[in-house]
Amino acid sequence: MNIEVLHSSGITTAVQERVSALYSQLNPTEHQSPLHEVLANNNVVMVVCKEDAIICGMALLVTYKVLAGYRGLVEDVVVDVSYRGKGIGKKLMQKLVEQGNEMGLDEILLFSGHHRTAAIALYKSLGFTMRNSGVYQLKV
Repeated sequence: MNIEVLHSSGITTAVQERVSALYSQLNPTEHQSPLHEVLANNNVVMVVCKEDAIICGMALLVTYKVLAGYRGLVEDVVVDVSYRGKGIGKKLMQKLVEQGNEMGLDEILLFSGHHRTAAIALYKSLGFTMRNSGVYQLKV
């Protein structure tokens, strides 16, 4: 098992297809942006887990600056259903936190559905705590 940062130079048709398949397990009805467009943005870090050269997990960290500091937002954390239970999600998250530390982030945020108890337990084990605020959404 190998956890690595995926750069735009590493995108192939096979990588795009595998990432699309993983994302579909997370959000089967959501539109997916092409990977080369996502990684062309300098404020996106994508980490993947490869086992026998197959991408079996991924996670993204989007960074942005606001008056309160330099923040990161975790997005699209997913491990292929056939690889779950091996600690891959934890390793992906640890790599994102490591990347955030190297970038000098002041805070890393993430959102998770209350029904995702395994994911929430993972985030708590890494030191994430629930913030006292609500999340509001406006689809545009």
